[in-house]
Amino acid sequence: MSLIIAGRFQTFPDAETAAQRLFANGFVEEDVTLFFVTPSGQHARFPIGGDVHTDRGASAAPKGAGKGVTIGAVIGAVIGAAIFAVFKAPLLVSVVAAGVGAYIGSLAGAMSHTKKKPGAPAQAEEEPTRHSGVLVAVHVSPETYDRAANILREAGGLDIERASGRWKQGRWSDFDPLKPPQPV
Repeated sequence: MSLIIAGRFQTFPDAETAAQRLFANGFVEEDVTLFFVTPSGQHARFPIGGDVHTDRGASAAPKGAGKGVTIGAVIGAVIGAAIFAVFKAPLLVSVVAAGVGAYIGSLAGAMSHTKKKPGAPAQAEEEPTRHSGVLVAVHVSPETYDRAANILREAGGLDIERASGRWKQGRWSDFDPLKPPQPV
């Protein structure tokens, strides 16, 4: 495994300027690479898109939908029976009212269980994620570690991080955009 220092930049010109500063300070081209990191959720890890199979906030939605179907069907049946009794409407109206109530109840139940808990801090629910931007990665040794981090920081790099990874043919070959960065 190789020691890697990386910094995120907002634009390619800013990243290229940082790379030029690295070259001016003795780093060689095969030890510096630039690449764009897409926003969270857009890494296409699944055939239908996205990064994860199920969103953590939606994990309780099926349970809520089940509760909502039950409650909605009961309320719909009561309303249907009331309409049937008061207006002498056909039995079909009662069945349709129960079905509509079940459908609306399932939607309301699922949505009520996907909400964030009131008063819960946003940071506690969300995992640290890698922000989108142009990443300048530098293959370093323990002796050049600090120098590379300082150059990236002085060049305006955001989220300066360290990583262990595979460096092959002048690039970080096993970069994982879903792995949270380790700040320097």
